[in-house]
Amino acid sequence: MVAFKAIFQYDQVLAEPQQALNYLFQEDELTAEKDRVFASELTNGAIRHLGEIDAAIKRFSREWDLNRMSAVDRNIMRLAGYEILFQEVSEPVVAIDEAVEIAKKYGDENSPAFINAILDRILGEKHETVSGT
Repeated sequence: MVAFKAIFQYDQVLAEPQQALNYLFQEDELTAEKDRVFASELTNGAIRHLGEIDAAIKRFSREWDLNRMSAVDRNIMRLAGYEILFQEVSEPVVAIDEAVEIAKKYGDENSPAFINAILDRILGEKHETVSGT
């Protein structure tokens, strides 16, 4: 949740990521070092690979330009997209499930299904590329 809030701030007001993270660690009482490291990696990794992640989202959301998407939806997909495309996650479907849960809390009624569909397609494309089919 902290990573989502930090990337959302970065997207909306170009907040400096580490400064936003430090504030959110205190606000959300996130004290476990492993949780802080994970939130930092997600936020900074998504920002570092923003162009590639946004390109993947665009490929599967032809009806919606990134700028026309809800900022909530766009940034949830950016974080999960980073996990799917760039992290060695043992179960990338967990990233999708977490994204859908965040969408239920912060998005509108259509957000969970929209986000799930786009992320499933990104994961499918990654599997096709990896397997060479």
